[in-house]
Amino acid sequence: MRLGNAALPTLTDKCRLPAYDRAALEPGIVHVGVGAFHRAHQAVYTDDAIEAAGGQWGTVGISLRSDTAAKQLNAQDGLFCVGSRDGTGEKLRAIGNLKHVITAPLDPAKARSVLADPRVRVVTLTITEKGYCLDPATGDLLEGHEDLRHADDPALPPQSAIGYLVDAIRARRAAGTAPFTVVSCDNLPSNGSRLHRALTQYAARSDEPLAHHIDTDIACPETMVDRIVPATTPNDLERIEALLGYRDAGYVKTEPFSQWVIEDRFSADVPAWDKAGALIVPAVGPFETAKLRLLNGPHSAIAYLGYLAGFEYVHEVMANPALKRYVEELMSVEIMPAVDPPPGLDLERYARELRQRFENPALEHRTWQIAMDGSQKLPQRLLNTIRRRIREGQDYERLALAVAAWLVYAAGTGLDGKAIDVRDPLAETTAGFGKTANGSATVLVERFLTLKTVFGDDLVENRDFARTLEQQAGRLLEHGILDTLEQAA
Repeated sequence: MRLGNAALPTLTDKCRLPAYDRAALEPGIVHVGVGAFHRAHQAVYTDDAIEAAGGQWGTVGISLRSDTAAKQLNAQDGLFCVGSRDGTGEKLRAIGNLKHVITAPLDPAKARSVLADPRVRVVTLTITEKGYCLDPATGDLLEGHEDLRHADDPALPPQSAIGYLVDAIRARRAAGTAPFTVVSCDNLPSNGSRLHRALTQYAARSDEPLAHHIDTDIACPETMVDRIVPATTPNDLERIEALLGYRDAGYVKTEPFSQWVIEDRFSADVPAWDKAGALIVPAVGPFETAKLRLLNGPHSAIAYLGYLAGFEYVHEVMANPALKRYVEELMSVEIMPAVDPPPGLDLERYARELRQRFENPALEHRTWQIAMDGSQKLPQRLLNTIRRRIREGQDYERLALAVAAWLVYAAGTGLDGKAIDVRDPLAETTAGFGKTANGSATVLVERFLTLKTVFGDDLVENRDFARTLEQQAGRLLEHGILDTLEQAA
Protein backbone atom coordinates (compact mmCIF):
# COMPACT_ATOMS: atom_id res chain seq x y z
CA MET A 1 0.00 0.00 0.00
CA ARG A 2 1.23 3.49 -0.86
CA LEU A 3 1.56 6.36 1.58
CA GLY A 4 -1.29 8.89 1.25
CA ASN A 5 -3.91 10.88 3.12
CA ALA A 6 -5.71 7.73 4.25
CA ALA A 7 -2.55 6.51 5.99
CA LEU A 8 -2.05 9.58 8.19
CA PRO A 9 -4.23 8.47 11.15
CA THR A 10 -2.17 5.28 11.47
CA LEU A 11 1.22 7.05 11.54
CA THR A 12 0.93 9.20 14.67
CA ASP A 13 3.41 7.07 16.61
CA LYS A 14 5.80 6.50 13.70
CA CYS A 15 6.60 9.95 12.35
CA ARG A 16 5.81 13.64 12.82
CA LEU A 17 2.71 14.61 10.85
CA PRO A 18 1.68 17.99 9.32
CA ALA A 19 -0.01 20.15 11.99
CA TYR A 20 -2.50 21.75 9.59
CA ASP A 21 -5.46 20.75 7.44
CA ARG A 22 -4.07 19.55 4.12
CA ALA A 23 -7.52 19.47 2.53
CA ALA A 24 -7.98 23.20 3.09
CA LEU A 25 -4.60 24.14 1.62
CA GLU A 26 -4.77 26.01 -1.70
CA PRO A 27 -1.81 26.48 -4.06
CA GLY A 28 0.34 29.56 -3.47
CA ILE A 29 3.70 28.22 -4.65
CA VAL A 30 4.86 26.54 -7.83
CA HIS A 31 8.12 24.64 -7.51
CA VAL A 32 10.06 23.67 -10.64
CA GLY A 33 12.26 20.61 -10.16
CA VAL A 34 10.69 18.44 -7.45
CA GLY A 35 13.82 16.43 -6.71
CA ALA A 36 15.31 15.19 -3.47
CA PHE A 37 16.88 18.51 -2.50
CA HIS A 38 13.62 20.44 -2.71
CA ARG A 39 11.80 17.80 -0.67
CA ALA A 40 14.44 17.89 2.06
CA HIS A 41 14.89 21.67 2.08
CA GLN A 42 12.32 24.21 0.80
CA ALA A 43 9.37 21.83 1.34
CA VAL A 44 10.36 21.40 4.98
CA TYR A 45 10.71 25.16 5.51
CA THR A 46 7.29 25.70 3.92
CA ASP A 47 5.64 23.11 6.16
CA ASP A 48 7.21 24.78 9.20
CA ALA A 49 6.08 28.21 7.95
CA ILE A 50 2.48 27.05 7.52
CA GLU A 51 2.51 25.51 10.98
CA ALA A 52 3.96 28.69 12.48
CA ALA A 53 1.90 31.35 10.69
CA GLY A 54 -0.72 29.70 8.48
CA GLY A 55 -1.46 30.92 4.97
CA GLN A 56 -2.47 29.35 1.67
CA TRP A 57 0.93 28.00 0.70
CA GLY A 58 0.21 24.71 -0.96
CA THR A 59 2.84 23.78 -3.57
CA VAL A 60 2.29 22.50 -7.10
CA GLY A 61 5.35 20.85 -8.57
CA ILE A 62 6.47 20.98 -12.18
CA SER A 63 8.93 18.54 -13.69
CA LEU A 64 10.56 19.70 -16.92
CA ARG A 65 12.10 16.36 -17.85
CA SER A 66 10.85 12.94 -16.76
CA ASP A 67 7.64 11.85 -15.08
CA THR A 68 9.53 10.20 -12.21
CA ALA A 69 8.48 12.73 -9.57
CA ALA A 70 4.85 12.61 -10.71
CA LYS A 71 4.81 8.81 -10.49
CA GLN A 72 6.44 8.89 -7.07
CA LEU A 73 4.23 11.54 -5.52
CA ASN A 74 0.84 11.83 -7.23
CA ALA A 75 -0.17 8.32 -6.17
CA GLN A 76 0.59 9.43 -2.58
CA ASP A 77 -1.56 12.59 -2.59
CA GLY A 78 1.70 14.55 -2.66
CA LEU A 79 2.76 13.19 0.75
CA PHE A 80 6.33 12.05 1.40
CA CYS A 81 8.62 11.57 4.38
CA VAL A 82 11.94 13.20 5.18
CA GLY A 83 14.39 11.33 7.38
CA SER A 84 17.01 13.40 9.24
CA ARG A 85 19.91 11.06 9.97
CA ASP A 86 23.08 11.14 12.05
CA GLY A 87 25.04 8.69 14.16
CA THR A 88 22.32 8.56 16.81
CA GLY A 89 19.49 7.51 14.50
CA GLU A 90 16.78 9.02 12.30
CA LYS A 91 13.97 11.51 12.90
CA LEU A 92 11.13 11.02 10.44
CA ARG A 93 8.43 13.50 9.42
CA ALA A 94 5.74 13.61 6.74
CA ILE A 95 5.64 16.74 4.58
CA GLY A 96 2.20 17.88 3.51
CA ASN A 97 2.33 21.10 1.45
CA LEU A 98 2.83 19.45 -1.97
CA LYS A 99 -0.51 19.16 -3.79
CA HIS A 100 0.55 17.33 -6.95
CA VAL A 101 3.23 17.23 -9.66
CA ILE A 102 2.79 18.15 -13.34
CA THR A 103 5.11 16.68 -15.96
CA ALA A 104 5.46 19.61 -18.35
CA PRO A 105 6.48 17.70 -21.53
CA LEU A 106 3.37 15.52 -21.15
CA ASP A 107 0.98 18.37 -20.37
CA PRO A 108 2.52 21.77 -21.21
CA ALA A 109 -0.89 23.47 -21.15
CA LYS A 110 -1.44 22.43 -17.54
CA ALA A 111 2.04 23.60 -16.56
CA ARG A 112 1.44 26.97 -18.21
CA SER A 113 -1.97 27.27 -16.56
CA VAL A 114 -0.77 26.68 -13.01
CA LEU A 115 2.03 29.23 -13.41
CA ALA A 116 -0.54 31.79 -14.54
CA ASP A 117 -2.89 31.03 -11.60
CA PRO A 118 -3.54 34.30 -9.68
CA ARG A 119 -3.29 32.40 -6.38
CA VAL A 120 0.39 31.66 -7.06
CA ARG A 121 2.63 34.34 -5.54
CA VAL A 122 5.94 32.49 -5.43
CA VAL A 123 7.83 30.27 -7.88
CA THR A 124 10.85 28.41 -6.52
CA LEU A 125 13.39 26.45 -8.54
CA THR A 126 15.85 23.61 -7.99
CA ILE A 127 16.85 22.78 -11.55
CA THR A 128 20.66 22.52 -11.05
CA GLU A 129 23.13 24.86 -12.63
CA LYS A 130 22.63 23.48 -16.13
CA GLY A 131 18.86 24.08 -15.99
CA TYR A 132 19.30 27.84 -16.42
CA CYS A 133 20.87 27.42 -19.90
CA LEU A 134 23.62 29.89 -19.00
CA ASP A 135 27.18 30.28 -20.15
CA PRO A 136 29.04 29.47 -16.89
CA ALA A 137 31.77 31.99 -17.69
CA THR A 138 29.63 35.02 -18.66
CA GLY A 139 26.24 34.32 -17.06
CA ASP A 140 24.44 35.08 -20.35
CA LEU A 141 21.96 32.73 -21.99
CA LEU A 142 23.80 30.19 -24.12
CA GLU A 143 23.32 30.98 -27.78
CA GLY A 144 22.08 27.97 -29.72
CA HIS A 145 20.99 26.00 -26.63
CA GLU A 146 18.34 23.53 -27.79
CA ASP A 147 16.03 24.34 -24.86
CA LEU A 148 15.94 28.00 -25.92
CA ARG A 149 14.99 27.42 -29.54
CA HIS A 150 11.38 28.56 -29.01
CA ALA A 151 12.31 31.89 -27.45
CA ASP A 152 11.53 33.79 -30.65
CA ASP A 153 7.98 32.39 -30.96
CA PRO A 154 5.80 32.83 -27.84
CA ALA A 155 3.02 30.73 -29.42
CA LEU A 156 5.12 27.54 -29.11
CA PRO A 157 5.28 25.60 -25.80
CA PRO A 158 8.41 26.47 -23.81
CA GLN A 159 11.21 23.94 -23.44
CA SER A 160 13.10 25.37 -20.45
CA ALA A 161 12.42 26.71 -16.97
CA ILE A 162 13.31 30.18 -18.22
CA GLY A 163 10.85 29.80 -21.10
CA TYR A 164 8.01 28.66 -18.86
CA LEU A 165 8.60 31.54 -16.45
CA VAL A 166 8.65 34.17 -19.20
CA ASP A 167 5.54 32.60 -20.73
CA ALA A 168 3.76 32.84 -17.35
CA ILE A 169 4.88 36.41 -16.75
CA ARG A 170 3.53 37.34 -20.19
CA ALA A 171 0.17 35.65 -19.49
CA ARG A 172 -0.16 37.20 -16.03
CA ARG A 173 0.64 40.66 -17.37
CA ALA A 174 -1.96 40.32 -20.12
CA ALA A 175 -4.58 39.20 -17.57
CA GLY A 176 -3.72 41.95 -15.09
CA THR A 177 -2.50 39.39 -12.54
CA ALA A 178 0.03 40.57 -9.95
CA PRO A 179 3.67 39.49 -10.50
CA PHE A 180 5.07 36.58 -8.55
CA THR A 181 8.47 36.33 -6.87
CA VAL A 182 10.91 33.90 -8.48
CA VAL A 183 13.32 32.24 -6.04
CA SER A 184 16.30 30.31 -7.32
CA CYS A 185 17.48 27.69 -4.81
CA ASP A 186 20.44 26.43 -6.84
CA ASN A 187 24.16 26.77 -6.20
CA LEU A 188 24.80 29.55 -8.69
CA PRO A 189 26.79 32.62 -7.68
CA SER A 190 24.41 35.58 -7.53
CA ASN A 191 21.64 33.16 -8.44
CA GLY A 192 18.86 35.76 -8.23
CA SER A 193 20.68 38.24 -10.43
CA ARG A 194 21.58 35.58 -12.98
CA LEU A 195 18.01 34.31 -13.06
CA HIS A 196 16.64 37.83 -13.47
CA ARG A 197 19.10 38.51 -16.28
CA ALA A 198 18.18 35.24 -18.03
CA LEU A 199 14.45 36.05 -17.86
CA THR A 200 15.04 39.52 -19.25
CA GLN A 201 17.29 38.29 -22.07
CA TYR A 202 14.83 35.55 -23.04
CA ALA A 203 11.88 37.96 -23.13
CA ALA A 204 13.85 40.54 -25.13
CA ARG A 205 14.17 38.12 -28.04
CA SER A 206 10.52 38.59 -28.91
CA ASP A 207 8.97 41.22 -26.63
CA GLU A 208 10.92 44.28 -25.44
CA PRO A 209 8.01 45.69 -23.36
CA LEU A 210 7.79 42.36 -21.53
CA ALA A 211 11.55 42.44 -20.92
CA HIS A 212 11.13 45.90 -19.40
CA HIS A 213 8.29 44.61 -17.20
CA ILE A 214 10.51 41.78 -15.93
CA ASP A 215 13.36 44.18 -15.34
CA THR A 216 11.26 46.54 -13.23
CA ASP A 217 8.52 44.41 -11.64
CA ILE A 218 9.74 40.82 -11.15
CA ALA A 219 11.79 40.21 -8.00
CA CYS A 220 14.37 37.42 -8.05
CA PRO A 221 16.01 37.50 -4.61
CA GLU A 222 19.47 36.09 -4.08
CA THR A 223 19.54 32.96 -1.92
CA MET A 224 21.94 30.56 -0.30
CA VAL A 225 20.79 27.00 0.43
CA ASP A 226 22.63 24.36 2.40
CA ARG A 227 21.67 20.80 3.24
CA ILE A 228 23.35 17.58 2.24
CA VAL A 229 20.84 15.27 0.53
CA PRO A 230 22.23 11.96 -0.71
CA ALA A 231 20.43 9.83 -3.27
CA THR A 232 17.74 7.53 -1.88
CA THR A 233 18.51 3.84 -2.37
CA PRO A 234 16.19 0.83 -2.76
CA ASN A 235 17.32 -0.30 0.69
CA ASP A 236 16.16 3.05 2.10
CA LEU A 237 12.71 2.58 0.59
CA GLU A 238 12.43 -0.95 1.95
CA ARG A 239 13.51 0.22 5.40
CA ILE A 240 10.92 3.02 5.47
CA GLU A 241 8.18 0.71 4.21
CA ALA A 242 8.92 -1.73 7.02
CA LEU A 243 8.74 1.11 9.54
CA LEU A 244 5.59 2.82 8.26
CA GLY A 245 3.69 -0.13 6.87
CA TYR A 246 3.26 1.85 3.63
CA ARG A 247 5.40 2.29 0.53
CA ASP A 248 6.81 5.83 0.32
CA ALA A 249 8.31 6.24 -3.15
CA GLY A 250 9.05 9.91 -2.40
CA TYR A 251 11.13 9.40 0.76
CA VAL A 252 14.36 11.39 1.05
CA LYS A 253 17.13 11.20 3.63
CA THR A 254 19.21 14.12 4.79
CA GLU A 255 21.33 15.47 7.63
CA PRO A 256 20.05 17.39 10.69
CA PHE A 257 21.71 20.64 9.53
CA SER A 258 19.79 22.99 7.24
CA GLN A 259 20.30 26.62 6.22
CA TRP A 260 18.45 29.03 3.94
CA VAL A 261 19.47 32.66 3.51
CA ILE A 262 17.14 34.83 1.37
CA GLU A 263 17.53 38.41 0.21
CA ASP A 264 14.74 40.67 1.48
CA ARG A 265 13.33 41.48 -1.97
CA PHE A 266 9.94 40.15 -3.06
CA SER A 267 7.25 40.98 -5.64
CA ALA A 268 4.42 39.78 -3.36
CA ASP A 269 3.89 38.10 -0.01
CA VAL A 270 5.80 34.90 0.74
CA PRO A 271 5.44 32.16 3.36
CA ALA A 272 6.72 32.94 6.86
CA TRP A 273 9.99 31.19 6.08
CA ASP A 274 11.72 33.41 8.64
CA LYS A 275 9.60 31.80 11.37
CA ALA A 276 10.76 28.44 10.06
CA GLY A 277 14.43 29.31 10.55
CA ALA A 278 15.34 30.97 7.24
CA LEU A 279 17.40 34.15 7.43
CA ILE A 280 15.92 37.12 5.54
CA VAL A 281 18.84 39.50 5.06
CA PRO A 282 19.73 42.65 3.09
CA ALA A 283 22.65 40.94 1.29
CA VAL A 284 23.21 37.23 0.67
CA GLY A 285 26.54 37.51 -1.17
CA PRO A 286 28.93 36.94 1.77
CA PHE A 287 26.95 33.89 2.95
CA GLU A 288 26.81 32.52 -0.58
CA THR A 289 30.54 32.92 -1.20
CA ALA A 290 31.44 31.31 2.12
CA LYS A 291 29.23 28.32 1.37
CA LEU A 292 30.23 27.87 -2.28
CA ARG A 293 33.92 28.04 -1.47
CA LEU A 294 34.13 26.30 1.92
CA LEU A 295 31.42 23.64 1.50
CA ASN A 296 30.84 23.08 -2.21
CA GLY A 297 34.49 23.49 -3.22
CA PRO A 298 35.82 20.83 -0.83
CA HIS A 299 32.78 18.66 -1.60
CA SER A 300 33.75 18.63 -5.28
CA ALA A 301 37.39 17.95 -4.38
CA ILE A 302 36.28 15.03 -2.20
CA ALA A 303 34.11 13.74 -5.03
CA TYR A 304 36.73 13.70 -7.78
CA LEU A 305 39.75 12.67 -5.72
CA GLY A 306 37.71 10.21 -3.68
CA TYR A 307 36.06 8.60 -6.69
CA LEU A 308 39.38 8.21 -8.51
CA ALA A 309 40.89 6.70 -5.35
CA GLY A 310 38.13 4.10 -5.27
CA PHE A 311 35.94 5.46 -2.46
CA GLU A 312 32.18 5.26 -2.95
CA TYR A 313 31.08 7.51 -0.08
CA VAL A 314 32.16 10.90 1.30
CA HIS A 315 32.58 9.61 4.85
CA GLU A 316 34.97 6.93 3.53
CA VAL A 317 37.09 9.64 1.91
CA MET A 318 37.21 11.55 5.20
CA ALA A 319 38.24 8.38 7.04
CA ASN A 320 41.39 8.13 4.93
CA PRO A 321 44.23 10.00 6.72
CA ALA A 322 45.87 11.38 3.56
CA LEU A 323 42.62 12.62 2.05
CA LYS A 324 41.36 14.02 5.34
CA ARG A 325 44.60 15.97 5.77
CA TYR A 326 44.31 17.26 2.21
CA VAL A 327 40.74 18.47 2.81
CA GLU A 328 41.72 20.18 6.07
CA GLU A 329 44.65 21.97 4.41
CA LEU A 330 42.61 22.85 1.31
CA MET A 331 40.06 24.58 3.52
CA SER A 332 42.39 26.27 6.02
CA VAL A 333 45.39 27.17 3.87
CA GLU A 334 43.91 28.04 0.46
CA ILE A 335 40.16 28.62 0.75
CA MET A 336 39.59 30.44 4.06
CA PRO A 337 41.98 33.31 3.17
CA ALA A 338 39.91 33.78 -0.01
CA VAL A 339 36.62 34.20 1.89
CA ASP A 340 35.39 37.43 3.47
CA PRO A 341 33.33 36.18 6.42
CA PRO A 342 29.67 37.20 6.65
CA PRO A 343 28.65 39.07 9.81
CA GLY A 344 28.65 36.72 12.77
CA LEU A 345 30.26 33.75 10.98
CA ASP A 346 33.47 32.32 12.50
CA LEU A 347 35.18 30.76 9.48
CA GLU A 348 37.35 28.37 11.47
CA ARG A 349 34.36 27.05 13.39
CA TYR A 350 32.31 26.89 10.18
CA ALA A 351 35.03 24.89 8.41
CA ARG A 352 35.33 22.53 11.37
CA GLU A 353 31.56 21.94 11.42
CA LEU A 354 31.59 21.30 7.66
CA ARG A 355 34.21 18.59 8.05
CA GLN A 356 32.12 16.98 10.78
CA ARG A 357 29.18 16.95 8.36
CA PHE A 358 31.34 15.34 5.68
CA GLU A 359 32.24 12.62 8.19
CA ASN A 360 28.59 11.69 8.94
CA PRO A 361 28.41 7.96 8.05
CA ALA A 362 24.61 7.82 8.22
CA LEU A 363 24.22 9.86 5.02
CA GLU A 364 26.01 7.49 2.63
CA HIS A 365 26.58 10.36 0.19
CA ARG A 366 28.11 8.96 -2.99
CA THR A 367 31.13 10.64 -4.54
CA TRP A 368 29.74 9.82 -8.00
CA GLN A 369 26.55 11.76 -7.23
CA ILE A 370 28.45 14.90 -6.19
CA ALA A 371 30.71 14.58 -9.23
CA MET A 372 27.86 15.13 -11.70
CA ASP A 373 27.78 18.25 -13.88
CA GLY A 374 31.28 19.36 -12.97
CA SER A 375 31.58 21.64 -16.00
CA GLN A 376 28.72 23.70 -14.56
CA LYS A 377 29.93 23.62 -10.96
CA LEU A 378 33.68 24.20 -11.10
CA PRO A 379 33.65 27.93 -11.93
CA GLN A 380 31.87 28.92 -8.72
CA ARG A 381 33.10 26.11 -6.49
CA LEU A 382 36.84 26.10 -7.27
CA LEU A 383 37.88 28.39 -10.14
CA ASN A 384 36.70 31.66 -8.58
CA THR A 385 38.73 30.85 -5.48
CA ILE A 386 41.76 30.22 -7.70
CA ARG A 387 41.17 33.57 -9.40
CA ARG A 388 41.30 35.36 -6.07
CA ARG A 389 44.46 33.48 -5.04
CA ILE A 390 46.05 34.53 -8.34
CA ARG A 391 45.05 38.19 -7.84
CA GLU A 392 46.57 38.18 -4.38
CA GLY A 393 49.79 36.46 -5.49
CA GLN A 394 49.15 33.29 -3.50
CA ASP A 395 49.71 29.67 -4.53
CA TYR A 396 46.80 27.34 -5.25
CA GLU A 397 48.32 23.87 -5.66
CA ARG A 398 45.66 22.09 -3.59
CA LEU A 399 42.85 23.78 -5.50
CA ALA A 400 44.57 22.93 -8.78
CA LEU A 401 44.84 19.30 -7.68
CA ALA A 402 41.04 19.17 -7.32
CA VAL A 403 40.59 20.71 -10.78
CA ALA A 404 43.13 18.26 -12.22
CA ALA A 405 41.13 15.40 -10.67
CA TRP A 406 38.05 16.69 -12.49
CA LEU A 407 39.99 16.69 -15.78
CA VAL A 408 41.00 13.06 -15.27
CA TYR A 409 37.47 12.10 -14.15
CA ALA A 410 35.69 13.96 -16.96
CA ALA A 411 38.02 12.40 -19.55
CA GLY A 412 36.07 9.23 -18.86
CA THR A 413 38.68 6.71 -17.76
CA GLY A 414 39.66 6.11 -14.14
CA LEU A 415 43.19 5.68 -12.87
CA ASP A 416 42.41 1.95 -12.77
CA GLY A 417 41.75 1.96 -16.52
CA LYS A 418 38.02 1.40 -16.15
CA ALA A 419 35.43 3.54 -17.91
CA ILE A 420 33.63 6.18 -15.81
CA ASP A 421 29.92 6.91 -16.23
CA VAL A 422 30.33 10.68 -16.53
CA ARG A 423 27.08 12.67 -16.22
CA ASP A 424 27.76 16.14 -17.55
CA PRO A 425 26.47 18.37 -20.38
CA LEU A 426 29.98 18.27 -21.88
CA ALA A 427 30.58 14.55 -21.30
CA GLU A 428 30.91 13.72 -25.00
CA THR A 429 33.39 16.55 -25.53
CA THR A 430 35.52 15.74 -22.49
CA ALA A 431 35.57 12.03 -23.37
CA GLY A 432 37.03 13.07 -26.72
CA PHE A 433 39.72 15.04 -24.89
CA GLY A 434 40.63 11.91 -22.95
CA LYS A 435 41.00 9.84 -26.11
CA THR A 436 43.14 12.52 -27.74
CA ALA A 437 45.37 12.87 -24.68
CA ASN A 438 45.95 9.10 -24.39
CA GLY A 439 47.48 9.49 -20.92
CA SER A 440 49.44 12.70 -21.59
CA ALA A 441 48.86 15.36 -18.92
CA THR A 442 50.15 18.05 -21.28
CA VAL A 443 47.66 17.23 -24.02
CA LEU A 444 44.85 16.69 -21.51
CA VAL A 445 45.29 20.17 -20.05
CA GLU A 446 45.70 21.77 -23.49
CA ARG A 447 42.43 20.25 -24.65
CA PHE A 448 40.45 21.13 -21.51
CA LEU A 449 41.71 24.71 -21.60
CA THR A 450 39.86 25.21 -24.86
CA LEU A 451 36.66 25.21 -22.75
CA LYS A 452 36.19 28.92 -22.26
CA THR A 453 32.65 28.31 -20.98
CA VAL A 454 34.28 26.61 -18.00
CA PHE A 455 37.60 28.41 -17.52
CA GLY A 456 36.86 31.82 -19.03
CA ASP A 457 39.27 33.82 -21.12
CA ASP A 458 41.45 34.69 -18.13
CA LEU A 459 42.38 31.19 -16.96
CA VAL A 460 42.59 29.84 -20.50
CA GLU A 461 45.28 32.42 -21.24
CA ASN A 462 47.09 32.18 -17.87
CA ARG A 463 50.27 30.19 -18.47
CA ASP A 464 51.05 29.77 -14.78
CA PHE A 465 47.60 28.25 -14.23
CA ALA A 466 48.15 25.88 -17.18
CA ARG A 467 51.57 24.82 -15.85
CA THR A 468 50.24 24.24 -12.34
CA LEU A 469 47.29 22.25 -13.67
CA GLU A 470 49.58 20.20 -15.91
CA GLN A 471 51.90 19.41 -12.98
CA GLN A 472 49.04 18.24 -10.80
CA ALA A 473 47.39 16.21 -13.57
CA GLY A 474 50.75 14.61 -14.33
CA ARG A 475 51.20 13.60 -10.70
CA LEU A 476 47.76 12.04 -10.56
CA LEU A 477 48.25 10.11 -13.81
CA GLU A 478 51.72 8.89 -12.81
CA HIS A 479 51.33 8.20 -9.10
CA GLY A 480 47.61 7.96 -8.39
CA ILE A 481 45.66 9.83 -5.72
CA LEU A 482 47.03 8.57 -2.42
CA ASP A 483 50.70 8.47 -3.45
CA THR A 484 50.40 12.03 -4.81
CA LEU A 485 48.97 13.20 -1.49
CA GLU A 486 51.61 11.33 0.52
CA GLN A 487 54.37 12.93 -1.55
CA ALA A 488 52.87 16.38 -0.94
CA ALA A 489 52.67 15.88 2.84
